[in-house]
Amino acid sequence: MINVTFKQLRYFEALARHRHFGRAAEACAISQPALSVQIKELEAMFGASLIERNARDIRLSGLGEALLVRARDILRAVDELEDLTRSTKGALAGPLRLGLIPTVAPYLLPGLITHMAQTFPDLDVRPRETVTQTLIRDLIDGRLDVAILALPISEPALVETALFDEEFVLVRPQDDADKPVPRPEALREMRLLLLEEGHCFRDQAISFCKLPSAPPRDLMEGSSLSTLVQMVGAGIGVTLIPEMAVPLESLNARVSLARMAEPRPKRSIGMVWRRSSPLAKELAVLAEELKGFVAARFQIADAGRHPA
Repeated sequence: MINVTFKQLRYFEALARHRHFGRAAEACAISQPALSVQIKELEAMFGASLIERNARDIRLSGLGEALLVRARDILRAVDELEDLTRSTKGALAGPLRLGLIPTVAPYLLPGLITHMAQTFPDLDVRPRETVTQTLIRDLIDGRLDVAILALPISEPALVETALFDEEFVLVRPQDDADKPVPRPEALREMRLLLLEEGHCFRDQAISFCKLPSAPPRDLMEGSSLSTLVQMVGAGIGVTLIPEMAVPLESLNARVSLARMAEPRPKRSIGMVWRRSSPLAKELAVLAEELKGFVAARFQIADAGRHPA
């Protein structure tokens, strides 16, 4: 009989996710030698190697890949048992693992944390900022309870509910303030600054400007909206940013702002959680509460309306 512990499964799942002993140990808040011991014990139980070690990273063996699928199913089921216990209390309480995309987190999160602390004093919000595909994977695998990101997701295992819509704003150098606002097709001929690959906002900007799916190699890219706006202020090009980012990003930048002609580019931001989550009812209540918070903070009446 194989007496595998939940702790060992969690350590193995972290190692499989990070593909590096040091990063996996850090994520599990243990030392690297302690993690190695647990993995070796796990391999001893199965009588075979679960990973292939090399100097830079690790790879899963065939048995390791099979174990990973089952380990994630088991860990997700255990997490949902904990959520089921929480849901019987009829109120949001305890830890809530909240994911946000980078083009939302800096502008929404500070006020959101304060508001949730006042509205749900027993809730322990644990935010994480990362790109959409990682958030979706972590939601499905049970490492996140809920995420705030751009819709639609169109993932059958997830429930999505819209919170609000917002327009994109054109950011140009200060000297261009009096120039006519270019049409979307004209942006293709300008030096358009975009976020790096992996950001959904990049894909939305490419779609609006009707750029090819594989933009030119000399296209200027940045790691954050702040970087893009500062590059515009230095006269390097132009960019698009979501409206909620305007107050913060334009504060100390030598740039001018303009709204595009109709139909203006926009995106829908919403909340997403697992369809199977025992907290589904509580998360739906949270979504309604957040709609009200966003409406007051950004002067949005509801999803489908734009910031004033």
